[in-house]
Amino acid sequence: MSKVVFDISMSLDGFMTAAHRRPEEPLGDGGQRLHEWAFGNDQRDREVLTGGAGGTGAVIAGRRTYDDSVPWWGADGPTGPARVPVFILSHDVPEGTPEGGVYTFVTEGIQRTLEQARAAAGEKDVCVMGGAETGQQYLRAGLVDELSIHLVPVLFGSGTRMFEHLGDQHIQLENAESTQTPAATHLRYRIVK
Repeated sequence: MSKVVFDISMSLDGFMTAAHRRPEEPLGDGGQRLHEWAFGNDQRDREVLTGGAGGTGAVIAGRRTYDDSVPWWGADGPTGPARVPVFILSHDVPEGTPEGGVYTFVTEGIQRTLEQARAAAGEKDVCVMGGAETGQQYLRAGLVDELSIHLVPVLFGSGTRMFEHLGDQHIQLENAESTQTPAATHLRYRIVK
């Protein structure tokens, strides 16, 4: 059966964006540093990226992530030429979307979004890619099976924290895998249910 994997790049001090987010800098000032590992030349980083993408059958993203990223993603979405279906958790459907795009807007909440993503993914995994609020909703609801964190050696000091607003209950994790490169430490945890 497919898994739901929350996959995110994060600074060592727990931020998934830097401070001063705005449309022209959706990750904040210097926030692109979090994704440099994905575009570098280290073979181990490439293997983490292709390994995760190869097993992904559908992506879930929040509306803010979509609005901030669609100028760069275009019609193909975050997986580029692979054109993996992307389900956008949203309160409404925007007026203009890329023609021929891979996007489906779901306004009925996280459960319905996950149902549609699972149906599209088939036997492959569903990747929850953010933003923070979307990831937090899926974690709070107990719908995430694994965390895939790309921990980048930088301290932002401020920005958008990933692991806030998760409630009072502890979420127990099992270490599944780790790979260390100069650009990031790639951590994979199974969530104990």
